[in-house]
Amino acid sequence: MDIIQSKNGVHIRLTDERWAHITEEHNEMAGYYFEVLETISEPESVYQGKNGECIAVKSITDKKFLVVIYRELREDGFVITAFLTKKAKQFERRTRLWP
Repeated sequence: MDIIQSKNGVHIRLTDERWAHITEEHNEMAGYYFEVLETISEPESVYQGKNGECIAVKSITDKKFLVVIYRELREDGFVITAFLTKKAKQFERRTRLWP
């Protein structure tokens, strides 16, 4: 398990169970463990999810973006999922939380 700090100063956990879930559902994510952590701590933008979760987005290449969805609680938080997409514009319709 690794813990990284979000832009709001909340410690976010990425557990072995969650990482196994992410890589089973999105096998292309297998080599992106450290990039997932970096997307939480140094995102290009963070948006509000529909159910209170945070959506961190960071570009990997010109046309590929890493998206990490996580929940912040008072003292800590946890990663829900992560995936790659070419459609980062879809998040721009949401409320921007950072910057």
